[in-house]
Amino acid sequence: MQLKTIEVGYGDVTKVHIGPRLPLVFIGGPCAIESRDHALKMADMIGKICRELDVPWIYKSCYDKDCRSSPDSFHGLGMEEGLQILADVRAEFGVPVVSDFSDASWAAATGEVCDMVQIPAYLCRQTSILRAAALTGRPVHVKKGQFMSPWNMKNSVRKLEASGCQQILLADRGTFMGYNMLVNDMTSFPIMARTGYPVSFDATHSIQMPTSMGNVSGGQREYIPYLVRAAVACGVHALFMETHDDPPNALSDANTVLDIKYLANVLSQAKLVHETRLAILEKFGEDQIHVEN
Repeated sequence: MQLKTIEVGYGDVTKVHIGPRLPLVFIGGPCAIESRDHALKMADMIGKICRELDVPWIYKSCYDKDCRSSPDSFHGLGMEEGLQILADVRAEFGVPVVSDFSDASWAAATGEVCDMVQIPAYLCRQTSILRAAALTGRPVHVKKGQFMSPWNMKNSVRKLEASGCQQILLADRGTFMGYNMLVNDMTSFPIMARTGYPVSFDATHSIQMPTSMGNVSGGQREYIPYLVRAAVACGVHALFMETHDDPPNALSDANTVLDIKYLANVLSQAKLVHETRLAILEKFGEDQIHVEN
């Protein structure tokens, strides 16, 4: 099956293309928008790294983290202030931006600012959320639910297509394995790609240990480089990682965000693996083994 290529970016920002035989795309930023100054600082730091490595990128940060475990946790700055900050990042750095939304009524405003809208993993089956995302007219990044098989993501795709969306990116962020643990099945990438759309890997949420610390999620970020190399070798088209300049004091996902001091190293490895894979495909052809049923 020929995979589609999606284009992220409208107006004056740099257009980013995600799809087969294209450069690996980085999607990242702090989990939650903490302040305007911090968002601009992070966008500047990430942008410098990506320019130096020649990696196309999209800035990601959320204005409302509706899935936090505790009512006392930082849930975000809210839609109005958060979207204004994302608009400022777009204008200042000319980079596409993405945020997720957790309520169908937030979709239109999110799509007015963001170049791509994102559907949280817990909501990937919700018809109203998928329809609202499609109706923004923006590309849609859908996280595979931790409770979902990769082959059932075709149903989320069909719901988006039914509302007119043909620009879809599917992400794996781990699957529940017992209590407070996630595991990555690397076959999820070619399986989800059978929908005809490109796929991405959410590295930082995949090492999360959901609510393992009572009302806060733990994490094993030391395994991020291993999982990144494996996922890129398996053919992902984009790499999603939340990153922060001071993880212990991050207001959201402090135990899983990647310290930005490691970002260049991890992206360099990912880019090399991606380019090696493309060279292998160029020499030997696509990874197609047809099995008789």
